[in-house]
Amino acid sequence: MLDHDLHCHSKFSDGTLTPTEVVNRAAERGVKVLALTDHDDMEGLDEARAAAAQHGMGFINGVEVSVSWRTHTLHIVGLNINPNYPALVEGLRSVRSGRGERARKMSDALAKAGIGGVLEGAYHYAENPNMIGRTHFARYLVEAGHCRDVKSVFNRYLVKGKPGYVPHQWAALADAISWIRGSGGVAVLAHPGRYMTGRSGMGKKTMHELLTEFVELGGQALEVVTGSHTPEQYAEFARYAEEFKLLSSCGSDFHGPGESWRDMGRLPDFPLSCRPVWQAWENDAVTKVN
Repeated sequence: MLDHDLHCHSKFSDGTLTPTEVVNRAAERGVKVLALTDHDDMEGLDEARAAAAQHGMGFINGVEVSVSWRTHTLHIVGLNINPNYPALVEGLRSVRSGRGERARKMSDALAKAGIGGVLEGAYHYAENPNMIGRTHFARYLVEAGHCRDVKSVFNRYLVKGKPGYVPHQWAALADAISWIRGSGGVAVLAHPGRYMTGRSGMGKKTMHELLTEFVELGGQALEVVTGSHTPEQYAEFARYAEEFKLLSSCGSDFHGPGESWRDMGRLPDFPLSCRPVWQAWENDAVTKVN
């Protein structure tokens, strides 16, 4: 089992736990090095780092940047970033600024589908109102009895082609990678298997084109072992990592108990061909208390 978890979320984006609670849960489950990677926001890093120090756990500053590429929404994880780098701070602020307007459009779309009053309910679940997103809508719709769980809400209402889906222009891929690299971080293409599933999923040809562009722009790593990947996908994306000379990253993509594909501390080892992403930074880049 891997003792690194380099992709998880707190209440500062769309997780259900505070940064301290996320770290405590990771420690209880044997995680030795953790990165908090909230969507488009870095406000939880200081709290998480302090909690990690209490456990003697290695901590990596992280973020997950929302990106629009062609017709697809991608997520680029930044690891070992400098959260004070001005271009990254301003870039993330610009990405966040569109969330409120999208939320209003989602609420209007759901009202036309016969589900009213959703916006206020969604904001009730958004601890950080600047980070209002689909997961907050999904939690409210479960509470209101429209679906049995969050995954069902997404499938029925919130993905492309469904009543509550609203397209949005996120950061450009080149910008996201530039912000991360400029801050001294490593740019990771998150959960690539998710971009190849569903009616609008990309095929292998498009994935090759994406990875080619990702590398040309300075992308350095691919999330090979992640909560939403199957064992077959571990092997598939290990091959992609080898082909494109990318480092391999791992993470549960934990959002909260009962809402995640896989809990923290439950990730299997990398396939043998993988070069771990932590080779990219020096040992002293991990804040650790002995």
